[in-house]
Amino acid sequence: MDVHIARSDEQIDACFPVMAQLRPSLRPEEFVSRIRKQERTGYRLAFIEEQGRPVAVAGYRVSHKLSSGSFLFVDDLVTDASFRSRGYGSRLLGWLREQARAVGCASVQLDTGVQRKDAHRFYEREGMRLSAFRYEI
Repeated sequence: MDVHIARSDEQIDACFPVMAQLRPSLRPEEFVSRIRKQERTGYRLAFIEEQGRPVAVAGYRVSHKLSSGSFLFVDDLVTDASFRSRGYGSRLLGWLREQARAVGCASVQLDTGVQRKDAHRFYEREGMRLSAFRYEI
């Protein structure tokens, strides 16, 4: 289960069907350009392949806050519905932890929708803890 960084437009585009399961409002014709725009601010798109196509995808970036210092922020983490419960999400999250350590981050952080109960259970199984609430207008 090797983790790869999507570098080419073709690799990014191949990640769309999986990412769209998490972000259904995404449009395929905008996906590559939106990823490229986010890359300018440090975003990276990682993926695991099975049978020649991405089955798990993670978008992440390194950031900094006064409250927590340097941290790796996971913007997106999703496994194709037909490949769930096979260890792909756990492998990606473990890889993200390794990346965080490699660049001196104090933690790995992510936001998740309050309705995503299955995801919450997964994060807690993986050793993550609820540490904040996020509000928006």
